[in-house]
Amino acid sequence: MTKILFVCHGNICRSPMAEFIMKDLVEKAGLADAFTIESAATSTEELGNPVYPPARRVLAAHGIGCAGKTARRIRTEDYRVFDRLIGMDRANLRNMQRFFGGDPDAKLGLLLDCTDHPGEVADPWYTDDFDAAWRDILAGCRGLLAALTGERG
Repeated sequence: MTKILFVCHGNICRSPMAEFIMKDLVEKAGLADAFTIESAATSTEELGNPVYPPARRVLAAHGIGCAGKTARRIRTEDYRVFDRLIGMDRANLRNMQRFFGGDPDAKLGLLLDCTDHPGEVADPWYTDDFDAAWRDILAGCRGLLAALTGERG
């Protein structure tokens, strides 16, 4: 069982989009039983809030639901529990490294590092471009799934 935790600042846009996109990809690949996939925030400001409506809408436009998801913060035990902790941008990565006291087991990474265009997933909270976030997150999740299953993207 591979356990993945997607992480962004508030856990209401990018990381829940990644959580539900990845769940959809592994389900369609017949691999749902081989994965545990969750998402969390590095901050406390959105705790308990549902997925942000524009993020819900872009997921729904692609046939993906996210009902019941509410924001939660990363916990100290997450580093032990999850095999991969994937941030959306360098600030998320820095915050995780500080929170977990480093990355001794090399579990932390950026989602777009799994693509042919490494970088950051721009925060649609600020850009208001949820379609661009969808495209980047989908590409990152496809690349991550390919890397974890040993297939070429």
